[in-house]
Amino acid sequence: MKHQHILQQNFQVAFNYDIIFNRSLFDVNNSSLIDVIKKEPSFQQPKVTIVIDKGVVDCTEHFITKVIHYFNHQQFRITENNILVVEGGEAVKNNHNDIESVLELINNNKIDRHSFLIAIGGGAVLDAVGYAAAIAHRGVRLIRIPTTILSQNDSGVGVKNSMNYFGKKNFLGTFAPPYAVLNDSDFLKTLSKRHWRSGISEAIKVALIKEASFFDWIEKNTQALNNRDILTMETLIIRCAALHTDHISKKGDPFEKGSSRPLDFGHWAAHKMEQLTNYEITHGEAVAIGIALDVTYSFLSKKIDQSSLDRILRCFLTLGFAITHPILDTHLDEVIKGLDEFREHLGGQLTIMLLSDIGTGEEVHSLDNKLIAASIQYLYSFCQLNTKVC
Repeated sequence: MKHQHILQQNFQVAFNYDIIFNRSLFDVNNSSLIDVIKKEPSFQQPKVTIVIDKGVVDCTEHFITKVIHYFNHQQFRITENNILVVEGGEAVKNNHNDIESVLELINNNKIDRHSFLIAIGGGAVLDAVGYAAAIAHRGVRLIRIPTTILSQNDSGVGVKNSMNYFGKKNFLGTFAPPYAVLNDSDFLKTLSKRHWRSGISEAIKVALIKEASFFDWIEKNTQALNNRDILTMETLIIRCAALHTDHISKKGDPFEKGSSRPLDFGHWAAHKMEQLTNYEITHGEAVAIGIALDVTYSFLSKKIDQSSLDRILRCFLTLGFAITHPILDTHLDEVIKGLDEFREHLGGQLTIMLLSDIGTGEEVHSLDNKLIAASIQYLYSFCQLNTKVC
């Protein structure tokens, strides 16, 4: 009889990182970023290299010069050789040459596990740079500086990094918590109206499945949000980020070992619509449509009442979101295939979040194709009846 020996390895690793909300981060009198870098004692001054979203460079006058001046003022010698500018938006997650460029930057500047890679940009840039940081030396310290609403209140504060591959969103990726996240609301002033609005959809998402009072607050503040009131937006971002991080830490599955992923409410259709439109719609716009579809499905399957559905759809419309898209008609079969891709990405059992009430999510493990089609037609009818806000 063959003898068997089993050694069982079991250990836990605690992850801790600060999410800092600030303004004028690169003002020479603001030490927040430097304080983060100097937080842990080191035998020598740590090396720093920086990747910046081209959209930030284009929208912020003399931004690279300002960043260099900031670090030099803080006695960190930074030159343009320490900085790489990459294309923003989903293009960076589709272009693997950009990942090679980030890895070259890390290598050329001799960035190691005690050095810092700083990513400044929107969610897609943070995703891609985070992926490069996670695979270089099995993980170098990453500081995220999100510059959009979507990245400040959602993607930038979490633990995921990714690239698109095989025509599938986020096919490549890692779970790698950042060293720190610093949100500077001054960046939000440079956003277009479209990108200002786009990030609000993730706040609505988390409010609908987690906290009814937060959805009430968003409803009451739609006008202030439409008017680009920065204080209102800062409040929305902080509350949304808090709900996201609270879920990640308290759900007990930060690295998504199970099949449940509540924070992807509305995302199964959103991811597929992004792909089918060649990313012509933003992630936030796709999420708004995906949520509208799933809350309508929740209503038609008798999980929520008419009043709740109307409130949610009108909130989106009042904020200027579209809740339908031609792709839902012209490529419905392909959109529905997004369910299989969503299950494949999760692994295991298909798990979709619907609503049983505003503020309360309910997981299901299958959707009816005919009811999905009926939900889409309902949304078109709703828009026709609400022409003043459509």
